[in-house]
Amino acid sequence: MSLQVTLALILLGAILAPAPVLRVNNERDDDATLLEVGHAANTAPSKNVPVLKIISYNIRWRSGDQLQEIIQLFKTDTEIGGGAIIGLQEVDRNKKRTANANTAKLIAEHLGKHYAWAAPPTTKTGDEEETGVAIISSYPLTEVHRIVLPHPGPDGRRRVAVGATVKIDRTPIRVYSIHAETRISVTKKMDQLNSVLQDLSRYPADMPAIVLGDFNTWQPGSLENTTKLFLKRNFATPFPNDRETFLRRILGVPFSLKLDWIWLRGLRATAHGIDEKICISDHWPLWTTVGIPAPASAERQVELVLK
Repeated sequence: MSLQVTLALILLGAILAPAPVLRVNNERDDDATLLEVGHAANTAPSKNVPVLKIISYNIRWRSGDQLQEIIQLFKTDTEIGGGAIIGLQEVDRNKKRTANANTAKLIAEHLGKHYAWAAPPTTKTGDEEETGVAIISSYPLTEVHRIVLPHPGPDGRRRVAVGATVKIDRTPIRVYSIHAETRISVTKKMDQLNSVLQDLSRYPADMPAIVLGDFNTWQPGSLENTTKLFLKRNFATPFPNDRETFLRRILGVPFSLKLDWIWLRGLRATAHGIDEKICISDHWPLWTTVGIPAPASAERQVELVLK
């Protein structure tokens, strides 16, 4: 093994390895200002379609010209163009590094769609707002939930998910976008993913669902544990565990990992792919198309079941 590769592995380990965390004040977990729901001034008419395209993409807080390039790809790219449901991670709303631009709102405005954005609480009162997650949808979003994930990361930082319901041809579908913590144990990471599935458990067990995002499954055993967790809850994914979704070069040495996922319940994938030609972020966007199931019977149209 060359010295360059050895040094790169040491740096990668330092970046990804679990670190000691600080205790944080969680009183702000329910901060309503960290959940935003809206839509473009001129939304494109919602269409009842037989096939739905779903996208998951960690955009790594892109802004300016790079964000405009992503928006154009969402419109015209042969793989990720025309998505009806887009789940995003590392989406800034009010941070200096992205010129305090409201990224989710900007994307929705350019695409003529609806959006929901959520962020975790800051470690300390007065800190700059954290990056968040978003759902961009061709359909109105209802029952929007901000879910602060358990188990802080380094320096007490938190991660978050956002969930919402869309209705297509009288069929409600529950959608979640997740950004899991990088530097925690596999057991704690499974707790983070399970907290989203617990929110889903409030809804009918036969309700179609989509859970996607950056799960940060880089540690040994994390892929297998994630797969077991979702298969046990009757989910399926068209993406094999040996397909990488992330590429970063350290000292010129490429490292690729499977960090990003799309899980489906009650929906059948008809096509899927990882758009590796798009290298704007260190993650590649994932996409899949699914068939829309027939509407449930009238007596099953209760959208929320509190247990």
